[in-house]
Amino acid sequence: MRMMGAQGLKRSTEVAILSANYMRKKLEKDYKILYVGKHGFCAHEFIIDTRGFKKTSSIEAHDIAKRLQDFGFHAPTMSWPVANTLMIEPTESEDLGELDRYIEALLIIRQEIRDIEQGRISAGDSPLKHAPHTAAVVSMDNWDRKYSRQVAAFPAPFVVPSSKIWPSVGRLNDQYGDLNLACSCDKVEGF
Repeated sequence: MRMMGAQGLKRSTEVAILSANYMRKKLEKDYKILYVGKHGFCAHEFIIDTRGFKKTSSIEAHDIAKRLQDFGFHAPTMSWPVANTLMIEPTESEDLGELDRYIEALLIIRQEIRDIEQGRISAGDSPLKHAPHTAAVVSMDNWDRKYSRQVAAFPAPFVVPSSKIWPSVGRLNDQYGDLNLACSCDKVEGF
């Protein structure tokens, strides 16, 4: 904070607020945004309400978060402060290109949800319910998914082989895996 000084902190705050509102505005036609002020603005973060998708497409916040990994993005905060929501908090260090790529990823994901809602694909067959897609899965000899390997691994023009960030682990039983950990390490006595 000392290195930034008062002017630097003020500028950093302004950029964070501007970035969040830029993203919110680009996404508000496709996603319901919670907790905006009386003039429609948010602070340095905004919350995407995904609760309605559960009824219309069986898609939940964790499905979107996992699909974002296929685009090379770390998942945002999930289900806080409202269950089944995503809190997007762009930092002041993200440039406009990165914000636009994140927006594009979320818009492509919204179209994948629409494809389920409109009956073009079932939820269980969609890339959203199989994400994230690892290199091992995409390169299997037997591809039995209802969508292409291209859709799985390279879902947007900015996701290219030369810079692809591959998720190291695919989907693991969602919350069951988090709540029922299985340790594969040696017994404590071995250390």
